[in-house]
Amino acid sequence: MNALPCTIYVSFAGAALALVAGTRSAGAARIVALLTALTAWGITLVAAARFVPVTALQTLVNVPWIPEFGINYHLAADGISLTLLVLTGLATTAGVLFSWNINHRTGEFFALYLALIGGVYGVFLSADAFVLFVFYEIAIVPKYFLIANWGSTNREYGAMKLVLYSFAGSALVLAGMLWAYAAGRATGFGFPELIAATGHLDLASQTGIFALVFLGFATLAGMFPLHTWAPTGHVAAPTGASMLLAGVVMKLGAYGCLRVALPLSPDAFLLLQPAIAWLAIIGILYAGLVALVQDDFKFVIGYSSVSHMGFVMLGLAAANPAALSGAVFQMFSHGVIAGLLFAVVGRMVYERTHTRQLAALRALPLHRLMPFAAVVFVLAGLASMGLPGFSGFPAELTILIGTWQTNPIWAVAAASGVLIAAAFTLRAIQVSFFGRTGPDLCVTPVDPLPPITWPEKAGALLLLGATIYLGLSPDTLLDWIRPALQSPAFHAILTGGAS
Repeated sequence: MNALPCTIYVSFAGAALALVAGTRSAGAARIVALLTALTAWGITLVAAARFVPVTALQTLVNVPWIPEFGINYHLAADGISLTLLVLTGLATTAGVLFSWNINHRTGEFFALYLALIGGVYGVFLSADAFVLFVFYEIAIVPKYFLIANWGSTNREYGAMKLVLYSFAGSALVLAGMLWAYAAGRATGFGFPELIAATGHLDLASQTGIFALVFLGFATLAGMFPLHTWAPTGHVAAPTGASMLLAGVVMKLGAYGCLRVALPLSPDAFLLLQPAIAWLAIIGILYAGLVALVQDDFKFVIGYSSVSHMGFVMLGLAAANPAALSGAVFQMFSHGVIAGLLFAVVGRMVYERTHTRQLAALRALPLHRLMPFAAVVFVLAGLASMGLPGFSGFPAELTILIGTWQTNPIWAVAAASGVLIAAAFTLRAIQVSFFGRTGPDLCVTPVDPLPPITWPEKAGALLLLGATIYLGLSPDTLLDWIRPALQSPAFHAILTGGAS
């Protein structure tokens, strides 16, 4: 555990090295990026192997930073943090492998990529709200340049929209934190200090603080109706950045809601709980229905990502041990599965066929031209549908069981989203990879496509292995997550409010 802060420093050091290496050769920058990602991921895996589940954040670093305002460089971790740190390492490594084809300003690309990841590691390790906010901002800026410089469709529009939404969300978070600090006369920005400060405020003030902080984080989580940046950003981003956006960046928002917003004002959360739950359910259904009628393959995955993040937000809204543990599990599961889907669509299919239109892909026998990609997409699609044997099954099942315990109507309404997910996933599989069948396939010549490369196969197998392993052994993560939810920070939420 004590080595976990090194994930931040290794990522930023790797970003600087990749920038320098890129001035010599693209290959050197790629090697630096891969070694950096593997090193940081290895640190998280070693910490996971030695991890003893705990009921509170374990301090790793705590030194004064801005003592006038009680701000400390305080890093800590528990089972929830560790789950998302391992996810970050896995998604980063797979993203580097799927960015192996970047030949334009390669050093700059991987420098921005690793700097973004350094910010992500920092958010998941922060135990001081101000430090969390700083790392949150660090993670936002590289996203713009990655999309605007290496993206595709409407890349400048997509990049600007994503960053404006992100900055608007972070402005709400900062306003809420300052309100809590000032009105509550807090002694610092550490999580316990802020929670203690808001506990003395009246319900109106608590509600205002909660609304600002929750909406700010929920924007980055892609919660309806604040989700519109997500599909646009995913489509515009290069494949590696799409994998990071869906895989880990959206989790920053959900993590902020869980770690900061909910404990900060539990009474206000319970007051707004039904509204949050119904917005999550609307997001699940609406984004699923939009995915069902999309003709752009990447938009299908983009809207499906928003729909699946709706389950995370519903788990947070249901706010009991089962629902919250399911929400954290779904963060990991969605990060792996969405990354895999974006890798197949953006890297394997689009880079070779130069089209994402399902109508055009229907005319190609992709299952014969790219059998590896077809198998991977089918398996990833089954995982996305929540079939047993994949991580999506225990994640969504745990959320729905927990939601049922809080409100059966919410669970029934959200469960219909599973049917919609099956519909748009099966449609995408059929049209994209098996659309052209029949006798004419045997006589019509089709130009061969470039073969799937070893980095693509390695990245895909990493992500596939993770979703299958957790589908068969979900307690690996749940045994980390459940004890962390027994922390005093979540006590008021789980017991029905502070007052």
